[in-house]
Amino acid sequence: MDKINEPTNEPISEFKSKSGLKRIFSAFYYSIEGFRAAWRMEHAFRQELVLVVCATVIALLLPVTPLQKLMLIGVFILVLIVELINSAVEAVVDRVSLERNPLSKNAKDFGSAAVFLTLGLAAATWAVVLIPVFFR
Repeated sequence: MDKINEPTNEPISEFKSKSGLKRIFSAFYYSIEGFRAAWRMEHAFRQELVLVVCATVIALLLPVTPLQKLMLIGVFILVLIVELINSAVEAVVDRVSLERNPLSKNAKDFGSAAVFLTLGLAAATWAVVLIPVFFR
């Protein structure tokens, strides 16, 4: 029996994606809305976005290879990606309940730890790329 195409009794969200070209435009619109919401409501996202802009300008001016420039910029884009996921986790936790709960605290702390590790990766990447450039 083909379970993949079998209808289920599970409820389907009215927000489930559309198909075709409309889905692509909707996804783009939702992404822009996500960036706007992050900019308006998330201090850490704004701080990290400023860091990304500064790092991008610096990386483009550095005397390194194009691949190294991509690495220097990309690792900070990764910081933004993880920050957005962290913000999403925090929003869901707060939506479920604003009561203090050890599981809610763990979820938020895990997200924060993920951002911290990504920032550490960014710092290590910049060090590995730049130390040979400035200390030959």
